[in-house]
Amino acid sequence: MASESNVPAHDEALTPMAPGPLLGLANGALEVVLAPAAGGRVAQIRYGGLDWLVDHDEQTQAMIAWGSYPMLPWAGRVRGGRFPWHGQAWTLPANLGGHAIHGVGFALPWQVDAHSPDRAELTFELPRDERWPFGGQARQRIEVGERELRMELTLTADASDMPAVIGWHPWFRKPDRLEFEPSRCYPRDADGIAHLPLVEPPPSPWDDCFINDRPVILHRGGQRIRLTSNCSHWVVYDETSHATCVEPQTGPPDAFNLGLATPLARGATLSAWFRIEWI
Repeated sequence: MASESNVPAHDEALTPMAPGPLLGLANGALEVVLAPAAGGRVAQIRYGGLDWLVDHDEQTQAMIAWGSYPMLPWAGRVRGGRFPWHGQAWTLPANLGGHAIHGVGFALPWQVDAHSPDRAELTFELPRDERWPFGGQARQRIEVGERELRMELTLTADASDMPAVIGWHPWFRKPDRLEFEPSRCYPRDADGIAHLPLVEPPPSPWDDCFINDRPVILHRGGQRIRLTSNCSHWVVYDETSHATCVEPQTGPPDAFNLGLATPLARGATLSAWFRIEWI
């Protein structure tokens, strides 16, 4: 995964994206702000007055670089935007460094289907065109407890079978400390893209995908959060001075070409959950 801060400025994924109308959730000291029109993302997570996510502001406007957004129907890069499926070659629009990155959901509006003081449900109809030829439906459920934020993401195939990877891309403000103990790592090739076989995790700084089944702990401003998910793959990007991304996802970057995407038959659903707890 080539560093997201070192790619040409003309790439579409770096196009500015305004938050649009905001939606608030809260429970006790925990406040969550949603930006449904900006890719169905969480625009900010605030606990006890401390902001945890990189905001959209004058310095950070690129659609790829703020808040926490869902990634689907793929996560990370698809090499050159090309992949095979059912014996046919498919091409996706390249939107970052000559590759297709993070799916289509983060760049398009989501619909708010339900909203209460501490929860929301959002839905998204995937396009059936050159951006993604298979269509499908996605749903997010976001719930705020007194000390935890729980997010559920589902992707359902409609009239076509399709490959799928889903996950989240939170841009956490730079933590004072990161506790992360993955078991294995995907090495990166000359293009910065994950490949096989797996290797021992290298020392940080990282822009890498790992196999991980342990909680991830972030320390910042006297608070600690514990990140857990049923996803086995976690990308960590900590090469910038202002942020660290910790991204649970159901498969690695370029999973479509590595044969590691989930095959979804017509009507089948892929689901994942991601929990952030204050401890």
